[in-house]
Amino acid sequence: MLKDSHGQHYCCVPTTFLREFGSRVSNNRARLIRVAEKKWVNGTILHYCFLDNIPQLIAANNDAQKEVVKKAFDLWAYIEIGIKFKQVFSPEDAEIKIGFDHNDGSWSYVGRDVLDKEQTMNFGWDLTQPGEINTAIHEIGHTLGFPHEHQNPNAGIVWDEEAVYAELAGPPNFWSRQDTFWNIIRKISPDTVEGTKWDPNSIMHYPFGPGLIREPQKYQNGLCPEPGLSEKDITQARIFYPEITESEFEELGILESNLLAIKPGQQKNFAIKPKSSRNYSFRTFGGSDTVMVIFEQDGDELHYIKGDDDSGTDLNANFTIRLIKDRKYILRIRLYYNFSNNDTAVMMW
Repeated sequence: MLKDSHGQHYCCVPTTFLREFGSRVSNNRARLIRVAEKKWVNGTILHYCFLDNIPQLIAANNDAQKEVVKKAFDLWAYIEIGIKFKQVFSPEDAEIKIGFDHNDGSWSYVGRDVLDKEQTMNFGWDLTQPGEINTAIHEIGHTLGFPHEHQNPNAGIVWDEEAVYAELAGPPNFWSRQDTFWNIIRKISPDTVEGTKWDPNSIMHYPFGPGLIREPQKYQNGLCPEPGLSEKDITQARIFYPEITESEFEELGILESNLLAIKPGQQKNFAIKPKSSRNYSFRTFGGSDTVMVIFEQDGDELHYIKGDDDSGTDLNANFTIRLIKDRKYILRIRLYYNFSNNDTAVMMW
């Protein structure tokens, strides 16, 4: 798909809606929330499963295509980010649920939009063909929370819109005008853009043939990104998902107020080892927007237990959960926004 240019398949991201905020949420606060709201809490292990139990989602050369997808996950892991990937064999254990329906095109939900979906990703053509691993890398990029780069409002692309609609209405995509608008013509909200510069070589950028782009003039005869992850792709992934080491964890004790002391977009990690089995409550304090998630650690595996996202509300993230004596837990808090210079804190009791 993604590294040729003309008359070929494109990824068609499902239509979703930009989150609306009340009048009490300032534009700057909304912007900072939108930049990170689809991203995962760093340190998450994303489990992926192939939907072999649904006949229409199995391709003729299913095993060979699975190997391409596995290699694409490995390529994302190779750049050493804080998100890890693990294959599981039951949809109930997976956040990422993958099919190979060749009548449905290739697509993925973006970031945390995958949660609670029966299927989150599809590959609609043969991934074993030369260069098609880029399709799998692209779709995994969406799952990590990255949008289409050609829709970056900073790109300055001026389309020959009717030519684009006509091109995508024909083979092999046969898209509606709505699909073409949503995936190509539409500029994504400036609030959601990571970084300031357009990257025409991004894995998240479509190739385009001649006659579709009017400006920049240099791309009037077509634009074909280089294969694989670009330098900016890697940089942006490491900004949102830097590697984490256990030496960075602070121990969270009972009734101790722990300041986060982090900037918007950053994250604080706490280690918890309960001395008794009972219900424990967790809450952030201070004027801020955060997402707070707790995992149980089992060797190299982390199991999600509970979380709360207070962004855009007048509340603080909080939850109560039963923890078991001497087991290990990890509490992760990502900050969207601080209302003032007063810091945000977290407490367990």
